[in-house]
Amino acid sequence: MTAEGGPYGLITDASLVVSGDRIAWVGRTADLPARYRSVPEEYLGGRLVTPALIDCHTHLVFGGNRAREFESRLGGATYEEIARQGGGIASTVKATRDARDDELITSALTRVDALRSDGVAVIEIKSGYGLTIEDEIRMLRIARWLEELRPVKVVTTWLAAHAVPPEYAGRADAYIDEVAIPGLRRAHEEGLVDAVDGFCESIAFSPEQVERLFRVARSLGLPVKLHAEQLSDRKGALLAARYKGLSADHLEYLAPEDAAALAKAGTVAVLLPGAFYTIKETRLPPLAALREQGVAMAVATDCNPGSSPISSLLTVMNMACTLFSLTPEEALAGVTRNAARALGLSDDYGVIAPGKRAELAVWNVCHPSELSYWIGGSPLFKSILHR
Repeated sequence: MTAEGGPYGLITDASLVVSGDRIAWVGRTADLPARYRSVPEEYLGGRLVTPALIDCHTHLVFGGNRAREFESRLGGATYEEIARQGGGIASTVKATRDARDDELITSALTRVDALRSDGVAVIEIKSGYGLTIEDEIRMLRIARWLEELRPVKVVTTWLAAHAVPPEYAGRADAYIDEVAIPGLRRAHEEGLVDAVDGFCESIAFSPEQVERLFRVARSLGLPVKLHAEQLSDRKGALLAARYKGLSADHLEYLAPEDAAALAKAGTVAVLLPGAFYTIKETRLPPLAALREQGVAMAVATDCNPGSSPISSLLTVMNMACTLFSLTPEEALAGVTRNAARALGLSDDYGVIAPGKRAELAVWNVCHPSELSYWIGGSPLFKSILHR
């Protein structure tokens, strides 16, 4: 069992007590308090138990796919070139706007179910493929509806500042003022927003434009996070740190000296090796600097139709180890404890400890390192959830 303390927080020959939807006690079976020895018990056969996994960065509500762009990249086109030619996010925006609600729900559920089969119980879902006020709000409504259809917790993020839609070509400032900001206010009034995100890149929005959105988020009491330093160093991570962002995500082009600002702000570095792999990036995030500064590192699928068409968090854990040189222990922390922190959910999720939600994954493995070792298939025995 992986709880708190020690390598992996591993406790051998362990027991835990659940009361309602919370963990009441955890420790060695030999130390089980007498008051719990007569309660009904379930024997798990000596299997590994971890906190249920958390995918803290996804875009899994979308229409269509971008397989043709995948072919183009294999032919040598870069992600940025495809985007500037009208592909990329813009092509998914058209497909998403054209799709009916039931089509978006049905396709999203296939990805939700794939994540659930990997022991995932919490999924962050961003908007960002509607790029009108109505379509962005529709995406968040659909994301929340998925929570009613499956036993998962969905965290919704306003990502209207994802790309400039064709109707606002060359008018990014107007888009922020006329869509991203008023849409955020309306979505917040409707109770659909848990956090606010933006894409800070030369093909998307400048730090100054994103900051205008962040100021509104702060006025509404909403936390922020940011797609930062994926394709270039725009100092988006420093912007996220200034606003004490929950996370800065991607970070391949993060300057090593900027890791200190993330550490000081308590901002989590969310690593997305699926996107690194898919777009054939060669520059690695500055792992040594992040470790040296004590920056918490989370790992997520970035599930999306263009740069990371991946719906297996276990596969991404393996990628984080093989591509980014995380240790299996860091990878497991990245999809539990640190992923919870990246979503502002540390009070309830991410570790097995008294008072936390009893959201657990039970695995047919002998050691936690196996969760990052196996590629393909899932060793999940069962999930224990309280919904």
